Amino acid sequence: MLLAEDETDLRLFPPLHAGWAKRGQPAPVEIRGSNAKRVLFGCINILTGHRLFLVRRRQRGIDYEAFLDQIREHYRGWHVALLLDEDSSHTAGDSQSLADDYEIELLWLPKRSPHLNPMDHLWRHGKEVMLANYQYDSIDMQANRFIDYLANLPAREALQKAGVLSERLLAEGLVSKTFCGST
Repeated sequence: MLLAEDETDLRLFPPLHAGWAKRGQPAPVEIRGSNAKRVLFGCINILTGHRLFLVRRRQRGIDYEAFLDQIREHYRGWHVALLLDEDSSHTAGDSQSLADDYEIELLWLPKRSPHLNPMDHLWRHGKEVMLANYQYDSIDMQANRFIDYLANLPAREALQKAGVLSERLLAEGLVSKTFCGST
């Protein structure tokens, strides 16, 4: 079972992408409160499109280890290989020991290559759709709605948004055309 794992920060203040205003006039953007933050851990099974998510206040080793617990619980009995970057929460000794204990194989992405991680593409898509130009009443509401949106994408659409069904990956045989239903 190959899972791509990544984290993203969710901030209460919305990312601004586009807006309308009269020429020469500033576009009004309503922002209220303080810029609260949550860290969202997530992984996607690159064959089935199944996703797991965990919201935490921080991204420390203990938070990543809680996500490893969730992965182990869900994929118990399967050989799991986890594609991930070298964030300090991933490379911490306790985190690597726990992955070893759970028999989760860690596959390291090259440094500075988020474009190779399917979860990074899925995060970007979700933020464009769910967070751009809109501030939620609370960071927890925002995190819940963001997860609901990504979790409820059909599996094939999630794989597509994550870039797993790209023609290049299909052509190189990295993803099975038959398994993913591609023609």
